[in-house]
Amino acid sequence: MAVVFPRWTNLLPLIGIVGGPVAAVGGLAGLYFWIHSPKWTDVGYAPPQPVSFSHQLHAGELGMDCRYCHDTAERAAHAAIPATSTCMSCHAVVKTSSKELAPVRESAKTGEAIPWRRVHMLPDYAFFDHSVHLAAGIGCESCHGRVDQMPVLYQHEELSMKWCLDCHRNPEPHLRPKDAITMMGWEPGDYDPATDPHRTRELEPPEHCSGCHR
Repeated sequence: MAVVFPRWTNLLPLIGIVGGPVAAVGGLAGLYFWIHSPKWTDVGYAPPQPVSFSHQLHAGELGMDCRYCHDTAERAAHAAIPATSTCMSCHAVVKTSSKELAPVRESAKTGEAIPWRRVHMLPDYAFFDHSVHLAAGIGCESCHGRVDQMPVLYQHEELSMKWCLDCHRNPEPHLRPKDAITMMGWEPGDYDPATDPHRTRELEPPEHCSGCHR
């Protein structure tokens, strides 16, 4: 009798039974780690800027408060990029002949805004309000990292939906007193949000879709 299939083909069902689930699990695991990789989440994104502004110098060495430049963070959905006049409040007398600051002086002279490139971006279908988070006692550091140690600003966190929901479900580790929201390297010590006299109501961060997608 002629042999239609070679004997090794008898192993194919066993290979399918064992190898199929292994391949499926491996594929799902690979997809999970790819989605959470820096390539997908843009962690480390640091676009070139028209002026080499150093947060390490300004927020770190000079100790400037975040709100001096981003003055709408506590009262608006967006933390404004500072106007050239804010820069010139110091640089009208500091480093007035610096070549690196030539675009700033030109902007002050012409009135044309400096074309800063945005670092932290969310998709259009995701709504985020800076003022609400700062009012709740979420520090700048929780989302933006230690900017006082960044000579070049980069995206520190993944800003994914899972990352946001993890905080909404357990915000306590990120809460701090209102007077410490812009403090870099703040340590909680014995601070307990539940006993903070300045908290007038319990936090209830939304976990439903319409909380962020409007």
